[in-house]
Amino acid sequence: MPTFTFPSNGIDMGYNGNKTPRSQVFKPLELLWHSLDEWLVLIATELMKNKKDSTDITSILLKQKGQDQDGTSIPPFEPPGPGSYENLSTGTRESKPDALGGKQEASADCQDVISMTANRLSAVIQAFYMCCSCQMPPGMTSPRFIEFVCKHDEVLKCFVNRNPKIIFDHFHFLLECPELMSRFMHIIKAQPFKDRCEWFYEHLHSGQADSDMVHRPVNENDILLVHRDSIFRSSCEVVSKANCAKLKQGIAVRFHGEEGMGQGVVREWFDILSNEIVNPDYALFTQSADGTTFQPNSNSYVNPDHLNYFRFAGQILGLALNHRQLVNIYFTRSFYKHILGIPVNYQDVASIDPEYAKNLQWILDNDISDLGLELTFSVETDVFGAMEEVPLKPGGGSILVTQNNKEEYVQLVTELRMTRAIQPQINAFLQGFHMFIPPSLIQLFDEFELELLLSGMPEIDVSDWIKNTEYTSGYERQDPVIQWFWEVVEDITPEERVLLLQFVTGSSRVPHGGFANIMGGSGLQNFTIAAVPYTPNLLPTSSTCINMLKLPEYPSKEILKDRLLVALHCGSYGYTMA
Repeated sequence: MPTFTFPSNGIDMGYNGNKTPRSQVFKPLELLWHSLDEWLVLIATELMKNKKDSTDITSILLKQKGQDQDGTSIPPFEPPGPGSYENLSTGTRESKPDALGGKQEASADCQDVISMTANRLSAVIQAFYMCCSCQMPPGMTSPRFIEFVCKHDEVLKCFVNRNPKIIFDHFHFLLECPELMSRFMHIIKAQPFKDRCEWFYEHLHSGQADSDMVHRPVNENDILLVHRDSIFRSSCEVVSKANCAKLKQGIAVRFHGEEGMGQGVVREWFDILSNEIVNPDYALFTQSADGTTFQPNSNSYVNPDHLNYFRFAGQILGLALNHRQLVNIYFTRSFYKHILGIPVNYQDVASIDPEYAKNLQWILDNDISDLGLELTFSVETDVFGAMEEVPLKPGGGSILVTQNNKEEYVQLVTELRMTRAIQPQINAFLQGFHMFIPPSLIQLFDEFELELLLSGMPEIDVSDWIKNTEYTSGYERQDPVIQWFWEVVEDITPEERVLLLQFVTGSSRVPHGGFANIMGGSGLQNFTIAAVPYTPNLLPTSSTCINMLKLPEYPSKEILKDRLLVALHCGSYGYTMA
C-alpha cells in the first residue's frame, strides 16, 4: 500500500509541536489504515465461513432482513441474549458455554463481531475517507478510497444492511460520492419511505438555525414582496436577488398592496407559482399525452429568458421541498427521473408520443433481420424549428440497426427524445433545484416517491379528512352544523373540495400520509373548524396559518352550502389583517 501523506498547503508540516519528523507523525496513521483493512478482511472471512445456502453474501443479507433465498420467511434478527450468540455465517443462534465449562458449540470467533464493531469501524472508515480527501481537489473522491470501498464492498453492505442510518451517522462519503452511493442504493431504497423521509429532512436541515421564520423576527429586507398581477416575473426577480442561506432557513412573502403575511400566504404563493410555471404563455413546459402531466418544452427557446426561468422553476421546487410545501403540478415520470439522475427508458417516451413508444416496443419484440426497415443510428428531429437528421452516435448515419444492436438503438432514441432534446432546460432547472436540495439526498427516492414529496396525494379522501379534523370554540363532531358541513363536502365536486382545502390551508394538495401530516405555521397542524355566531349573509372565513375554518352556526344545511360555495368561488385569494 502506498505511503499516505497530507498536502502542506503552503505550511511547513515537517514537524509537529515536539519537532517530530513528518514520516514519524503519519506512520501511525498508515498503520491504522492497515489495521482497518485487516479487520474488514477478518470480518469478510467470518461472514463467508460455514455458509449453508450459497457462496455469496446475498443469503446472509437476506437472512438479516428476515427472508431466506427461496423467499420463505425466517425469524427476524434479534440481539443475542445472555447465554447465546449469533453465528454470522449461518444466521443461527447458538449457545455459549456455561460458567462450568459446558460444551462450546462454536468458537468465540463466530460471535456477532459486526454488532460489536460496526459503529467503531465505521467511524474509522469515515476518518480514512476524510484523510484521503485532503489530497484531492474539491468535489473529487480519492481513487485510493474508492478502491478501498470496492475491496470491502460486501462487509460495508452488511454494515449498511444492519443499520441503514449508518450512512448519515458515519458513511458521509456515500452522500458525497454518487459513484459509491450507487453500490448501496438498493439497500437504502428497501427501507420504508417514511424512514427515508425522516433521514432526508434530518440531514437536509442539520446545522441550520431555526428553519421557521415564524419563530424569529422578520427583517423587512428578507420579505419577498411580489405583485399578484405579475407573480411569475416579480417572484423570479426577488428570488434571484435573495440570500440563499436565508431562504433555506425560512420564507416570508407579502403580496404588494396586501397586509397579510404568514405561512398561509407562503403556501398560496407556492400554489399560484406552480400553476404559473406551466402557463403556456411562458412556453417552459408542454402538456404530455395524458393531459395531466408536464414535460420541458424542447421549443422553449422561443422565450429569450427561458433558461433563466427554468432555473427559477428549479429554485421554486427546491424551496418547496426544503420547506415541505406542496406544488400544484405533476410532471412526467421521465422528468422526475432527470431530477433524480435516473436514466430514462423507452417506456418513458409514451408520455410524449404513445405511438412512437409502441413502435419502439415492436422493434424490441420482433426479429427485424429480414424486414428491410433500413433504419440507421440517426433520426430526423426538430432542431430549433427545422427538421434535421441527427446522429444517435458518431457516424450513426452509416450504421444500420440490426437484430444484435437494436436495444442500443432504442435506448439512444429514447435519450435523444427524452433527454438530449431538452438538455439545456434540464441543466438550468437542476442548477436552481440543487441550490436547495443536494443531489446526494434526493437520490434516496424513486420517481414515484418524488412526486408524492412534491405534489402530495392526487385525490382528497373525505373520510381521512373527517378523521383528522379538530373542533373548537364550542363545536363538536355531533353538532348539526358540523354534520351538515361534512354532508356538503361529500356532495360538492372534487374541484370544489380542492378549493375548500386551499381556502383553509393555503394549499390545494394533501401531503403524503394524508390529513394527519398537514403543516401549519409552527409544524403539524390539523384541519380545524371553529364556531362563529351567525348573522344573515355572513360568509365562512379562514386563518390559513393555523388551518382553521371559521364556520358560522348556520340555521340550515342549504344556507350553509350556499354561503360556503360563495366563499370558495369568490374569496379563495387575498389576505387582510381583519
